[in-house]
Amino acid sequence: MAEAAKPEKKKVYVETTVVSDATALPTNDLTLAGRQMATREWWKTAAEQFDLFSSTVVSQEVRRGDSEAAQRRIEALRDIPELVADSRAVALAIKIIDGKAVPKEYPDGALHIATAALNAMDYLVSWNFKHITNAQTIPLIRRICEVNGYRCPEICTPMMLQKGEAP
Repeated sequence: MAEAAKPEKKKVYVETTVVSDATALPTNDLTLAGRQMATREWWKTAAEQFDLFSSTVVSQEVRRGDSEAAQRRIEALRDIPELVADSRAVALAIKIIDGKAVPKEYPDGALHIATAALNAMDYLVSWNFKHITNAQTIPLIRRICEVNGYRCPEICTPMMLQKGEAP
């Protein structure tokens, strides 16, 4: 009897804030501590449930700041394939910014979205509520991606994916 095929894993783009929270030292800020705990719980099993991806943008961002913290972030990404934010991603990111979905002062946020869309990610996980995971900006982001011929990944937090609450 033939063995049943395993269902294909969904593809998840892991944005920098998720890597940072997964590897950060404990904090006394209760909101941030809750995010860190939720992220660490998700991180433990995420690779079993999903195909995880980062990007050259994430790689650049995790290297910034405190060298010990940067090393923890780099190590966390060691086994996660890195997507290239190429010229097509830059062009889509510019359209996302021009469409006022992400402020021009935060081009990396737009580049995360564009890279995820160009690479047909199912989800983009982020804790960036100002520029990415935001109920007011997600419809704009989705429309801009679709008008330009790309399916926008579902944008959510790790906690939403952990609990199966992602759209």
